[in-house]
Amino acid sequence: MPIFMVERQFAEQLEVAPETAAEINRINDEFGVRWLSSFLSLDKRKTFCLYEADNVDAIRAAAVRAGIPADAIMELSGTITPDGAFAPLSTAGGPTTG
Repeated sequence: MPIFMVERQFAEQLEVAPETAAEINRINDEFGVRWLSSFLSLDKRKTFCLYEADNVDAIRAAAVRAGIPADAIMELSGTITPDGAFAPLSTAGGPTTG
């Protein structure tokens, strides 16, 4: 399954309670989306989240249903280590929409 990076900008500082995360995961399940992890900016107003999903549309639909922004979504092809080596993501591939 492809892996995506989702950039989100929030109007206020983000605080995610366990119950909120559980609800987001339930909504994601409805759309076949799996939240892998998120990175939070120092000011707690921006996140960079990794997701598995069939396509961009599934991520957008889940975000709308959850009432959270999805300002930029991009499919990832792999990782590059500090020595310059490229490692493809084993689950990446296939066409996406969006």
